[in-house]
Amino acid sequence: MIGKKIYLLVLFYLLMANHFLYAQDSSDKKNIIKKNEPIEITSDRMEAFNEKKMVVFSGNASAKQGDIVLKSDQLFLYYKNKPGKKDKIGTKEIERSGELDKIEAKGNVVVTQKERRATSEEASYNQESGQIVMTGNPILREGKNTITGCKVIVYTNEDRGSVVPCISGKGERVKAIIYPQQNKEGKK
Repeated sequence: MIGKKIYLLVLFYLLMANHFLYAQDSSDKKNIIKKNEPIEITSDRMEAFNEKKMVVFSGNASAKQGDIVLKSDQLFLYYKNKPGKKDKIGTKEIERSGELDKIEAKGNVVVTQKERRATSEEASYNQESGQIVMTGNPILREGKNTITGCKVIVYTNEDRGSVVPCISGKGERVKAIIYPQQNKEGKK
């Protein structure tokens, strides 16, 4: 009997995970990522915590939406409540998941979009703003060019990124290494 309840609970979480992995529509045609595009997530394991409104994907976790890929050791998906929506499992009422709120990535984070690649130890993607904020030795790369700072922000809806220096009073600054582009003939 307990095994059947656990099976139903896991099935419920999987169905709810599918429900909130699809983001809202966006009327802005200039967005690079359309918010109604599905987010495809793969990992070695998944755990759902309904009370915390969270699902954890761990072990080679990867989330892909449009041309953006977010990879890390662990992905934490947080979702908003849909007020007034409840399902019953057994005798317990459980609130249904709402729309995706944010995704947090921890450990060996890599974000790629077209020719850009950003790496860090942690990242947070906000669904509403479309921003990925990366911390923990972040590096933004495009081709051979690199930019480092305290925080890298990838604006997924605007096809751009920015790097913020640390504000520690130690004189730390943003550092960029830019390689001049050469034409195909080898001369500029």
